[in-house]
Amino acid sequence: MKYLLMIYGNQEKWNSFPPEQIQEVIAKVDAFNQRYHATGELLGAYGLGDATEAKLVRRVNGQPAVTDGPYLETKEYMASFYLLEVADEARAREIAADMPMADEEPIEMWPVPHVAF
Repeated sequence: MKYLLMIYGNQEKWNSFPPEQIQEVIAKVDAFNQRYHATGELLGAYGLGDATEAKLVRRVNGQPAVTDGPYLETKEYMASFYLLEVADEARAREIAADMPMADEEPIEMWPVPHVAF
């Protein structure tokens, strides 16, 4: 079963961290990624660009129409996501709870019941 784990960010919060703390967090996240990639349960881990770089794309009169995003007016935004393939929901919960940032922020977990290809 596949699960999507989402981590939300807040630029104000990230900017408040001293550089050495950011390096510490990056090292913990890299160790987490390597551990679960080695088990085959982590299919991918993707960090997203800053929310100021997000775009919304629609089709207007058959052509792409692009505006700045994200859609929601909020300080928090999806900062990264992880795709897991695990035996069951209990295992996905274990992995989500093991994420370095789970002590500070909730990890949003979604089942992925349908795969297009």
